[in-house]
Amino acid sequence: MSASGRADTAPPHRRSGCLIIVCGLPGSGKTTHARRLAAQRGGVRLAPDEWMSALGVNLWDSAMRERVETLQWALAKDVLRAGVTVVVEWGTWSRAERDTLRVEAKELGASVELLYLDVPVDELWRRVQGRGSEDPPITRSDLDAWSRAFQPPDEAETRLYDAHLG
Repeated sequence: MSASGRADTAPPHRRSGCLIIVCGLPGSGKTTHARRLAAQRGGVRLAPDEWMSALGVNLWDSAMRERVETLQWALAKDVLRAGVTVVVEWGTWSRAERDTLRVEAKELGASVELLYLDVPVDELWRRVQGRGSEDPPITRSDLDAWSRAFQPPDEAETRLYDAHLG
């Protein structure tokens, strides 16, 4: 109630959340950067590989990955509505996927930032071999094929974001 005895009708002030999209191929440093950003900003990091591993699901099961990412995106939107930072660590290999996340987050009133990790394939291969954490393992031919399929953000795309962190 206001001092005049009338009920206040204005909605309470809410801060806007921030979506950070981490974009890159395996071995590019997505997890390292996403963890750092989530810690610095008091945010929530969403990584499908971790959920799939925890569920005992094959990391290469694309149908399950899609289901996990759908669940994570529903959670992310709730967290953004609450005014919290969300760091999405999906790789986001296609412009269409990044556009969908950006547009939907903007519709919620969130700011959206992009972190693109551009790492040469030879370095990706060195890093993936060094960590050896995937089961089944990533092969060099996997990385070569994925690098050809990957759509890196161009200058026109990066201008659509509130900030480009790369």
